[in-house]
Amino acid sequence: MADLLAAQPIDADDAAPVRAQARVNVAAIERNCARLRTELRRGAELCAVVKADGYGHGAVQSARAALAGGASWLAVASGSEVRELRQAGLRGVRILVMGALSVVELEEALAAGADVVVWNERYLQAVADAGGGRVHVKLDSGMGRLGTRDAAEASRVARAARESPGIELAGVMTHFATADDLSDTSFFARQLGAFKSWAATVKAEQPELLVHAANSAAVLRDAEAQFDMVRCGIAIYGMDPFGKDPAARALEPALELSSYVAEVRLCEAGESAGYGRQFVAEQDTRIAVVPIGYGDGWRRGLSNNADVLIGGHRHPLVGTVSMDSITVDLGADARAERLRGKRAILIGLQGSERITAEEVARRLETINYEITCALTSRVPRVYHRDGAVIGEPAAR
Repeated sequence: MADLLAAQPIDADDAAPVRAQARVNVAAIERNCARLRTELRRGAELCAVVKADGYGHGAVQSARAALAGGASWLAVASGSEVRELRQAGLRGVRILVMGALSVVELEEALAAGADVVVWNERYLQAVADAGGGRVHVKLDSGMGRLGTRDAAEASRVARAARESPGIELAGVMTHFATADDLSDTSFFARQLGAFKSWAATVKAEQPELLVHAANSAAVLRDAEAQFDMVRCGIAIYGMDPFGKDPAARALEPALELSSYVAEVRLCEAGESAGYGRQFVAEQDTRIAVVPIGYGDGWRRGLSNNADVLIGGHRHPLVGTVSMDSITVDLGADARAERLRGKRAILIGLQGSERITAEEVARRLETINYEITCALTSRVPRVYHRDGAVIGEPAAR
């Protein structure tokens, strides 16, 4: 605690504390896309996956940044996600809807000019009934979700798509189950081999066909998985698809999650903080009350299980995460009182310390995807380019 006072100038914007806020650096998304494009071989295109509201970063803003960074396609999972992008003015870019669609969603996606995924003749007929459009046939090479496991059936669907009035066969695809597990080589190789063999036969009949399989992890582990296009999600937001360290992959985290110290309270030995008295002070200490909680997406599993950056230093989150606030142990130094009003960083950089989504995910025994996707609509997203704010905070 001896460095508390020296660290305070780090937070020059503390004059206007914000309850909970996610600051998204669109320039970082641009740079991540440009960095990923350096991995691509044989002219492969980059498709930026912006489903789930851009993994919690904001779909529209993330899409624009990705396109500026060199992406030429976008991918989402639902009809409403297509509508959001088109209504925001993203009309000239190809959008692939990768998820299963209800009849209403299918009509919505096709009417918006999106490409959709098919895997059997029944679903292909549904596309025709909805007015037709561009389709990508999915071979299930091992994920065990959408797609057909039968390569012969996939070929029949591709052939039927080429022969159906109003239908354009635009691509063929698969999805890897273990690309992010570097300890696995056999299953990834098996999937890649099965898809590569099948895709070659279909592309021989239609050379302009777009063949795609690789997600972020596959792009970074094996150039043979790139084909004509890659679909990158987690990496464009600067998170490590292998769940370790973004910096090791030359990726730049785009999102910072912050709150502020609303109050500093003396907690004497034997006194507690939070529901259930999950923290009881062993000696006198100062407790910061920070107004962010599981209502904002900061999970209850982080109770007594996270650090928060305040004044340029790590401090332990103590006690139970509640819906609207957390408590943080600032230590015994009375000068901690002067941290009242200072910014509290839950994900991001402050001084020489950084907390990543990967660190938070490890504490929760989950994946970095879930950390940013879990941020709720109560957390405004503020967009900036390396610190220069763009527009007003986006309401969720």
